[in-house]
Amino acid sequence: MSDTNKFILTTRDLEIGFLKPPGKPNISLMKGISVKARKGELVAMIGQNGIGKSTLLRTLVQLHPALSGNVILNNKNIEKYTRQELARQLGFVSTEIINAGNLSVYDLVALGRFPYTNWLGNINNEDRFMIDHSIELVDLAHKRDKMLTEISDGERQRAMIARTLSQDTDLLILDEPTAFLDLPNRYEVLKLLRDLSCKGKTIIFSTHDLNLVIDQVDKIWMMTEGGMIEGAPEDLILSDSFNSVFPGSSLIFNKESGRFDYPADRLHEVYIEGEGELKAWTAKAMERKGYLPIEKGGNAEISVKVYMDNGQAYWELKTKNAISVYKSIYELMFSL
Repeated sequence: MSDTNKFILTTRDLEIGFLKPPGKPNISLMKGISVKARKGELVAMIGQNGIGKSTLLRTLVQLHPALSGNVILNNKNIEKYTRQELARQLGFVSTEIINAGNLSVYDLVALGRFPYTNWLGNINNEDRFMIDHSIELVDLAHKRDKMLTEISDGERQRAMIARTLSQDTDLLILDEPTAFLDLPNRYEVLKLLRDLSCKGKTIIFSTHDLNLVIDQVDKIWMMTEGGMIEGAPEDLILSDSFNSVFPGSSLIFNKESGRFDYPADRLHEVYIEGEGELKAWTAKAMERKGYLPIEKGGNAEISVKVYMDNGQAYWELKTKNAISVYKSIYELMFSL
């Protein structure tokens, strides 16, 4: 297999933006976008608000015109596909909230079979199998007959993904699939996308939840003011690329934790004595308060000893003037 055939989607010097009437200049959001997605790969796209994430995704699925450049899908220029051919190649889930109260979960998922039905929209046994299979993949078999107004936001998002799955395409593109969802549902949707990619689907999705996805995806497309950067999350961490995502912000990317942090002013040093999770979470709380944990032997103004006694955790705070003991991190923090 040639290296080209390993990729299901590529862009070549793509320019995205908005077309203006003749005589007026187009509005360009980003030029020179050249990225790739392999078969069976889970790709997250990140970037600050307004940089063009949704515009790029809509350009990839031919819902928005490109200003220049090319999108290649399965070694064919995407503009050469008819609408029906394209619907058999890729599925798209937008960030818009669906208000279709007169549809059941089954009805919504059945809409994904439209590219395969006749002009009357009749479905056959193969269509029914794909609909049922797609509903099972997103774990909604017990809700198949429920109306969309009767299920949760997370279940509705999974139903939207099932509709796309019923198209039976190798490529799924989703615009912020975890938007509007609470934390458990965000994890559930991300796990679903991870599972689908492990079964051979190529998944590309935009997100603001970098802290949530960084250890789950195979590749990140990072949209920055300087252009597009792509690579494995670990490569982008090692190259300090994440600090270019939010220019002008006080947020910094912590290489050790793999998370964005809002750094507090480090006013004092503290030595923390203890072990395990008690020490780790104490250190985290102290950092939030503005203290910098250091190793023993430094010039720490205060020290905290964390220990267990008869099943009770204690925090012993030593300063130059006193020694105090507390039974929770909250009490310790309140005393500083």
